[in-house]
Amino acid sequence: MLSDIEIANKARLDKISQVASQLGLNDDVIEQYGHYKAKLNLKPGKKLGKLILVTAMNPTPYGEGKTTTSIGLGDALKALGKKTCLALREPSLGPVFGIKGGAAGGGYSQLAPMDELNLHFTGDFHAITSANNLISAIIDNSIHQGNPLGIDKIIWKRCMDMNDRALRQITIAQGSKANGVERSDGFNITAASEIMAILCLSNKLSELKKNIANIMVAYNFDGKPVYVRDLGCTDAVAILLKDAIKPNLMQTLEHTPTLVHGGPFANIAHGCNSIVATKLAMSLADYTVTEAGFGSELGAEKFMDIKCRRAKILPNAVVLVSTIRSLKYNGGTQKDEITKPDMPALKIGISNLEGHIDNLKKFGLNPIVALNRFSFDTDEEIAFVSEFCKNNGVKMAICENFAKGSKGAIELAKLVIDECEVRKTIKFAYENGDDIVTKITKVATRVYGAGSIIFEPKAQKALDSIKELGFDKLPVCIAKTQYSFSDDEKLLGRPKGFKFSVKDLEIRAGAGFIVAICGKIMLMPGLSKVPNAVNMKITNGGIISGLS
Repeated sequence: MLSDIEIANKARLDKISQVASQLGLNDDVIEQYGHYKAKLNLKPGKKLGKLILVTAMNPTPYGEGKTTTSIGLGDALKALGKKTCLALREPSLGPVFGIKGGAAGGGYSQLAPMDELNLHFTGDFHAITSANNLISAIIDNSIHQGNPLGIDKIIWKRCMDMNDRALRQITIAQGSKANGVERSDGFNITAASEIMAILCLSNKLSELKKNIANIMVAYNFDGKPVYVRDLGCTDAVAILLKDAIKPNLMQTLEHTPTLVHGGPFANIAHGCNSIVATKLAMSLADYTVTEAGFGSELGAEKFMDIKCRRAKILPNAVVLVSTIRSLKYNGGTQKDEITKPDMPALKIGISNLEGHIDNLKKFGLNPIVALNRFSFDTDEEIAFVSEFCKNNGVKMAICENFAKGSKGAIELAKLVIDECEVRKTIKFAYENGDDIVTKITKVATRVYGAGSIIFEPKAQKALDSIKELGFDKLPVCIAKTQYSFSDDEKLLGRPKGFKFSVKDLEIRAGAGFIVAICGKIMLMPGLSKVPNAVNMKITNGGIISGLS
């Protein structure tokens, strides 16, 4: 079979104006970036269509095809005559050049042009990076210029859209006084920047400016917070984001309209595309397919408790992506043996899928399991998973859209259409009025299965500060490993009763939530021993290979 990029390069695409016309849009509201991508300059309407959330079980290090399933489902809904629009996240260069690859889907369920999407796209990530680092530059300049704000402890970090562990903790302004005041600093990856979260959670430019102004960047010598509004650069930061806040329009290989906007990770951020893109898609189409990053205990929980509450939207159906490979991995099969039959491991690892099914039911959602079929999956393995789903009261569809496009996801699309008509009573993991400790405890115990919560000294000290500043009723965004329900990536399957450690708490006053940093999670990832970057090539004619 052809590689992803070879399939994408052979595709015949519609001009982006033709794609926009499927949604009833004319040239007056599209700002073209070449022939095949554009920004949309319009607001969501009041009438909203059905919303379908695609989430997953805990993945292997290679991902399980959640975006591929989302795209295949969107194409299949369109093939069944439904007016459909996808609402997905933008790729980060970190995973593109790291181990996971891009975020354009795969096989015959891709967004295109996939190379443009996976690389610089329309420049949104660069704008977010620049906006973040403008704040850093203003902070250090203020200190250098006599420190009129009395800045003492700086909590704002620089960012870069790349996996680079060497930048986690650095010393800046070394050398002469002309270089500034020497201090410790560090970088987060752009996907973890508060600017990214603010962009994705703001409905319009005026709200974006308000949220930027509320970013807390430091404490002064009296222990009082310093905000971006105190630095006087709110408008300058917003100016860098004036185009980035507009959703981007692309198409699938089958020409299904797709809004691609925002790209926070779900393990270190809230993991959902922008509110404005999702609501715009819902106002333009009868069915909107969106996704939440990594497993349902991360992405789907944050989708419900942060995004849905903020946007005042709720999903009409949820798809839970799984693979035989990931189930066996969670049952103990080694990575180099993952393509071989292993029924004992499958029977153990199925507990992970069970945990995600149970969690989604707690939210009032009865998931449809989408089993992405690989060529090495056996009939016996598939039959076991199918029977397990039946016994747990959920429907399952075998998805082969990677190889067959929309035809491989028709069964899933039909199940989704039916589920969208079922009335639901949606619940959340915690109440808005709960304090931070209660919210973290409820998520860790009810969603993850933890037995006890430990707030380490640094986190306990942060709690005191959060209460003093009046932020103790904000939502929580838990940063932890994506490979386990727990905060330990080695605890696979469905661990229960484990100790869950909160190392630190970071205030995101602009974004409107508190980040709880748990386990060994890092807000700046590192590259693997053999990153994808070393396998990529480009010819003198500009043809790229090795990009997936």
